[in-house]
Amino acid sequence: MSNSNGQSGNKYLDMDLLRFTTAGSVDDGKSTLIGRLLYDSKSIFEDQMEAIEKSSKSSGEEQVNLALLTDGLKAEREQKITIDVAYRYFATPKRKFIIADTPGHIQYTRNMVTGASTAELAVILVDATKGLLTQSKRHAFISSLLQIPHLVVAVNKMDLVNYSKNRFEEIVSEFRDFAHKLDVDDITYVPISALKGDNVVDKRDNMEWYNGSTLLHILETVKVDSTQNIVDFRLPVQYVIRPNQNFRGFSGRVSSGRVRPGEEVMALPSRMTSKVKEIVTKDGNLEEAHPGDSVTVTLEDEIDISRGDMIVRKNNVPNVNNHFEGYLCWMTEEPMEMEKAYIISHTTRTAQVFIQDLVYRMNVDTISREEAETLKLNEIGRVKLQTSMPLFFDPYQLNQKTGSFIIIDPATNVTVGAGMIRAGSTVSSDEEFLIEKDESLPESSPNVVWEPWNISREEREDRNGHEAKILWFTGISGAGKSTIAKALEKKLWESGKQTILLDGDQVRHGLNRDLGFSPEDRSENIRRVGETARLFFEHGNIVICTFVSPYKKDRDIVSSLFPEGKFHEIHITCDPGTAQKRDPKGLYEKAKRGEITNLTGFDAPHEAPEAESSIHINTDDLSIEESVEKLLKLIE
Repeated sequence: MSNSNGQSGNKYLDMDLLRFTTAGSVDDGKSTLIGRLLYDSKSIFEDQMEAIEKSSKSSGEEQVNLALLTDGLKAEREQKITIDVAYRYFATPKRKFIIADTPGHIQYTRNMVTGASTAELAVILVDATKGLLTQSKRHAFISSLLQIPHLVVAVNKMDLVNYSKNRFEEIVSEFRDFAHKLDVDDITYVPISALKGDNVVDKRDNMEWYNGSTLLHILETVKVDSTQNIVDFRLPVQYVIRPNQNFRGFSGRVSSGRVRPGEEVMALPSRMTSKVKEIVTKDGNLEEAHPGDSVTVTLEDEIDISRGDMIVRKNNVPNVNNHFEGYLCWMTEEPMEMEKAYIISHTTRTAQVFIQDLVYRMNVDTISREEAETLKLNEIGRVKLQTSMPLFFDPYQLNQKTGSFIIIDPATNVTVGAGMIRAGSTVSSDEEFLIEKDESLPESSPNVVWEPWNISREEREDRNGHEAKILWFTGISGAGKSTIAKALEKKLWESGKQTILLDGDQVRHGLNRDLGFSPEDRSENIRRVGETARLFFEHGNIVICTFVSPYKKDRDIVSSLFPEGKFHEIHITCDPGTAQKRDPKGLYEKAKRGEITNLTGFDAPHEAPEAESSIHINTDDLSIEESVEKLLKLIE
């Protein structure tokens, strides 16, 4: 069999790339599945095929063992298991792929974390004969923790259960019950037989009751780059290039965001500002740097910047802190030691780190928290850490590159832990100095608890006689957000509540008048509003926010700024035809005439909140008064 990619010229160079991982319990057929994908998509060289045919015969197997394509270690061949993470590349006419085949045994869970850390999709295999096992749950939970946006649950070995529709639906129902506790929006279920090839690349006649896509079709069509953060510019400095007195450049890989020559940037930790002069690469200068680009940036001013520093936008600064919390996966047989001096590696910065507190350990079988004194091999827990110098980070949910870290044992130089940052926990010494001097705080610092006020939120809540809350109204134009919000605020005010109303039109004419309506500007609009709402919230107010806010990711980021139970998402909806008839601002008429584009509800989508975690009001069914009464009951 020949390789379909080898002599194809450059036709694959401009195709997008999907990195995905396979995971599940031991002997679920992960390696066989990948072998089937490579075999049926004609991505195997002839000499490779001859080698595995020979190896299969020598071991007495009746048919070709496709798992040998990925099980490369000698111990794996002998035991017929996967130990290391096996990476494979292949391509189809529609997309390029990099697969990470990760181990199934519990003692190799740490390898699964490694393989899944860069994936945008995870294929969780479930053996149809065994059902949903603990290790499959563990891998699904880790995939959720790593913010992998797409999960495909492949129910394998359907040939061993006579391709039973009932058995498939039983496993799907069981996984759905478990998945309610996971932070994953997109889960697809596919019945397959990796050994026979059913629903892997092609459909067969054995499961005519299944009307969905094959696994390969899902892989070829799923949205990629959904985890890329293109808003928050972060360039960790890897190396300073100074070939002569006339050139001083700062090299590194862009972690997130974009930047152009002429734009103003800030260097951390010095907070000195300048403008980008050039963006230099080995292939010539760039007009714009994107996430993943390896570049050398020159600045218009002489600024002292070293390896481990970070270049960011002046008005979009990450957390600068030496205290933070995160989830930690322990990856060595030596248990975690509290207050031991480990080394943390974060972007290009290294520092001494102490694990101050183990808040809880996760029970991955039940997705519940439990008390523990330490973490052992493959265990996951939430920890509080303190570093010897400030790090420049974002929450992992917002930025995976600046929100992840590894912990190293200085005595052995072994990586003992991998973590994901949740939030900063205290104000670092640098920020305390800024507060004392009454100077400007960083313009954007998600999840750091700034407390320059003499009076705490709790004291203000006691004085007000009610808790502070965030009531976030989202929905298309004309659904009734502002009308209901204003009526609700009046009711709350009349009952003696301290309220603040932030409306989309208000901030667009003032605070955010420099922003347009591109996806990037919409995200920045909501980010600024979230930070403003947090200031009012910390002063004990019920803050009512009415914004179209079409993207779930942006709303989730705002929600993460507030303590659990304080942020209430309210989806105001109606039939699009009703909204267009109301058209309170004349936007739909302008959109129909082609005067404006990207109007949410007309030619741009609105990502609705999940029903379980939000309040839904349909103004086709409820009047303003009825809507307000319903909200008052639900909020109380």
